[in-house]
Amino acid sequence: MTSLVLTLTETLRYRGAIGQWSWVLHRISGIGVVFFLTLHVVDTSWSVFYPELYVRAIASYQSPLFTIGEFGLVACVVYHALNGLRIAIMDFKPVWWKYQQRAAVWVLIGTGVILVPVFILMFSHVLKFYSEPDRQVLPLVTVILEQLPFAVGIAAALVGGVIFSGIHGLIAPAKPKDKKAKPQGSRLEGFWWSYMRVSGLLIVPLVFGHLAMMHIIQGVFDITAADFSVVGTTTANASGTAVEFVANRWNYLIGPVAIWRIYDLALLALVVVHGFNGLRLVLTDYTAFSPWLRRGMMYMCVIGAVVLLVLGIGALLSTIDTAAIEMATQAMENLHQ
Repeated sequence: MTSLVLTLTETLRYRGAIGQWSWVLHRISGIGVVFFLTLHVVDTSWSVFYPELYVRAIASYQSPLFTIGEFGLVACVVYHALNGLRIAIMDFKPVWWKYQQRAAVWVLIGTGVILVPVFILMFSHVLKFYSEPDRQVLPLVTVILEQLPFAVGIAAALVGGVIFSGIHGLIAPAKPKDKKAKPQGSRLEGFWWSYMRVSGLLIVPLVFGHLAMMHIIQGVFDITAADFSVVGTTTANASGTAVEFVANRWNYLIGPVAIWRIYDLALLALVVVHGFNGLRLVLTDYTAFSPWLRRGMMYMCVIGAVVLLVLGIGALLSTIDTAAIEMATQAMENLHQ
């Protein structure tokens, strides 16, 4: 906690120095993306395993609270991606770090240039949805209560991480440090350093494509539009349910290849590992004062990543049948009763 307070106070003392603010914004935007990623992967898996819950999840996304959050999410993704590219390029060519301040300014400018037209297009979806007569949305209290299972899940991962850390400490107690031993870099940390930069380069086109399809060309409000063509396919969503939207997208074939399943699988694997490793780096920075707690944060991130990968891959390899779509249709009819 002391380290976290120090970070915030020292950032304010910098009075807006671009290098410090870029560092802080990169971390904040990354944490925001990881938080949404957790919601998104779990919710999307419900389209396969619990269709009724997926209907309620999408209804929450179509509420004013999540509408505002969606704009924040897109801003976080765009800034984090561009700033990540800046970091990767500078690390590839260290002599360019003398230009990092100028590059950080261009990242902010680039973020603004991208977000202005993107926000305009996103707002057009919002305006169309909320201007429809007799439009019903879930009450704010209901939307908040719908997120309680995620809070419980995060708390469970935290408790699990701390427990595993305690067990680890009992089984393999820390060895006393040899003051004469020369410090050696960790090969594992070297691998993760390289992974974050390489995966970041691979993620950018994938995540920008996903944002374009799911938030700009076709927003979350179009997911439940009846007879609306599913983006990236030639199929219409006949039932107007989010479950059929996902089914049509994942079942779309180009030749024998389920192109969108492969696309989402690649995005899932890269983003989950990248995101939770980044979260590990942030959390271990602020728990360095306690080896036990620091190790617990590492275990928590491993638990979170494994759970999301298992759920996401399990959903992508499963089939959404007509029974699931019928269950979703019934759930939509009962949604506001």
